[in-house]
Amino acid sequence: MKNFALIGAAGYIAVRHMQAIKETQNNLIAALDKFDSVGIIDSYFPEADFFTEFERFDRHIDKLRHNENKQIDYVSICTPNYLHDSHIRFALKQQAEAICEKPLVLNPWNVDALQEVEKETGKKINNILQLRLHSSIIKLKKEVENAPKDKVFDIDLTYLTSRGRWYFISWKGDMQKSGGVATNIGVHFFDMLSWIFGEVQENIVHVSEESTAAGYLKLKRANVRWFLSVDYKNIPEDVKKKQQRTYRSITVNGKEIEFSGGFTDLHTVSYQEILKGKGFGLEDVRSTIQTVYNIRNASPIGLKGNYHPLLKK
Repeated sequence: MKNFALIGAAGYIAVRHMQAIKETQNNLIAALDKFDSVGIIDSYFPEADFFTEFERFDRHIDKLRHNENKQIDYVSICTPNYLHDSHIRFALKQQAEAICEKPLVLNPWNVDALQEVEKETGKKINNILQLRLHSSIIKLKKEVENAPKDKVFDIDLTYLTSRGRWYFISWKGDMQKSGGVATNIGVHFFDMLSWIFGEVQENIVHVSEESTAAGYLKLKRANVRWFLSVDYKNIPEDVKKKQQRTYRSITVNGKEIEFSGGFTDLHTVSYQEILKGKGFGLEDVRSTIQTVYNIRNASPIGLKGNYHPLLKK
């Protein structure tokens, strides 16, 4: 049984980490969040110590290690994107491995710096990339690998996940803290596509706004038109009629890839792989961090070239 600590216990994704720790038969020792609305902990680890101040949490973890000979083996990180780098460093300096939500960091040079911390501490950084573990995505990867090596696929990626006004007041609406919409809601899709179709060869941004971003990626074996938005106005009318606020679609050569189901247990599967020493590390995420950084800093060219069909509206 491994000992875990959790930073960011009040976030919506934290419960999946608690569940994964529980289902892999391990123990949550301590949790931290500046917000104290964390009653969900009772459903998983009611005996876990909880802190709202980092300084007290830090001292507690240190005292456990030195005074009670109780080592934290893993620190799970579910905090705002801009804090990941700092919290990963904390984990490794406590002689624990880090398990971090995506994006691992916001800037490519952060990956280089974290590599040095790995070398100094001998501990590993793991990133949650659950789409790589989805059965439909694994099947697609095998189909691409078995296709003629010179075949290039045409892909349309559309992800619309409506958010209210609160989104833009929170850290998620702050470009410096979240990386913007393409980073915050798109990074795992870009990772998945480059994992299947190869490295990015061309990166063009057509639209980059507070709530919506769209562009074109030329991968080694795919041409990708992408459209990401948190604006409800972009939801298709037939989806709105169903009282739904989210729309997700990936088509490959005009064929829809069905992957809306099967997400429930992917954090647990991720943890199982990490516990076997098979987690996704720094080199696995490097290229995608570079991709979203380039998107964030690109000058949009408008409706020119090979742009996503939703932009016609």
